[in-house]
Amino acid sequence: MTESLTEPTEAAERPEPRARIFADLTPLRTSPDYRRLWFGNTVSWVGQGMTSLAVSLQVYDLTGSAFSVGLIGFCSLVPLVVFGLYGGAVADTLDRRKLGLVSAFGSFLLSVGLVAVTVAGVEQVGLLYGVVALQAVCFALNSPARSSMIARLLPAGQLPAANALNSITSTTGMLVGPMLGGLIVGWWGYRAAYGIDAITFTASLYAMWRLPSMLPERGEEKAGDTRRASVMDGLRFLGTRPNLRMTFFTDLCAMVLAHPRALFPVVAVLWYGGDAKTTGLLVAAPAFGALMGGVFSGWLGRIRRHGLAVLLAVASWGTAIAVFGLTRQLWLGLIFLALAGASDTTSMVFRNTMLQAAVPDEMRGRLQGVFIVVVAGGPRLGDFLAGSVADLASPGLAATGGGIACVAAVAVLALRWPGFARYDARAPEA
Repeated sequence: MTESLTEPTEAAERPEPRARIFADLTPLRTSPDYRRLWFGNTVSWVGQGMTSLAVSLQVYDLTGSAFSVGLIGFCSLVPLVVFGLYGGAVADTLDRRKLGLVSAFGSFLLSVGLVAVTVAGVEQVGLLYGVVALQAVCFALNSPARSSMIARLLPAGQLPAANALNSITSTTGMLVGPMLGGLIVGWWGYRAAYGIDAITFTASLYAMWRLPSMLPERGEEKAGDTRRASVMDGLRFLGTRPNLRMTFFTDLCAMVLAHPRALFPVVAVLWYGGDAKTTGLLVAAPAFGALMGGVFSGWLGRIRRHGLAVLLAVASWGTAIAVFGLTRQLWLGLIFLALAGASDTTSMVFRNTMLQAAVPDEMRGRLQGVFIVVVAGGPRLGDFLAGSVADLASPGLAATGGGIACVAAVAVLALRWPGFARYDARAPEA
């Protein structure tokens, strides 16, 4: 008889009615530090979403070139990849509170700088590219420090709930931020959008300021070692931990093989007879599904087979994208994209929880740095692959074939490392 996917505890058997459906708010109720951090991050994510759209609109106004707008993504990708690994090593060396505070303050200053250059009437695209690159550096330094703090602020049993709440933060920023940004730029101009972003960063700064000192915890044999944590040590550690490697491999299966974002402008016209508004709906659908996956995440806390849950969630993502590639009705396509987004939230929650629970504190920053590189690089590679297949064959083959390839790759990985499916949250093993 196979083991149940859910943990047979008394609490799991008789949960509160709302806990079965809606997001578990226990981390917000029990930890004031986490509550402030979550609220500050939520507000600042909305502000960053506003600025991201405003910068794209301003670059297009200055150049009239879609290629120039596309370069914004490249300007952020390189710093994220380079400084993501470096930021993780720094987070395993210094006080994570100070690192988070300094990097958040850097982002605040960059938003203030955007306000200043806009008020001064400076219209230099290169300056905007430079600010975007520096913002990515600050994010790459801030994210490993902030993510590594969660396991120190909450007990292990609350980590899935906390990661589900964090998913609500990011998806809210991706959905609400650009919408507000478009409205504010249209009503009051770029300086207003950048100014509001600067104001929202004060919430994140305040949350970081109120946190206690959070130096990385080291084992007794390394207690007196004051050397800077090495990126290579983190990669070597990852090389000896198959379950942790699988969290990255499975995400790459989804993001590289079955990431349809680059297809949206084409399929909006060819499949659905739509326009830019249709493309906007296609872009928003996975984010909306991811948000709903976070809102209705109360059941995730009862799952203990985290590895198996990741495999099923990534396979669900691939299946939803494959079916999306067969749809020719807009409402049906949006439903399957939303289902894919909800599956991605489930995968993200358990992958993050495994990284927090199965990694010693002294390595958490570096592993979170690798996480940033995978999250930043995977979708970009996926855009390139999907666009190439669509040009060489068809958008339908790119979507459906990519989804099938994702499911097949996950199945191969599950067979190659069967211990991942047996991973038990009650006894986490990297």
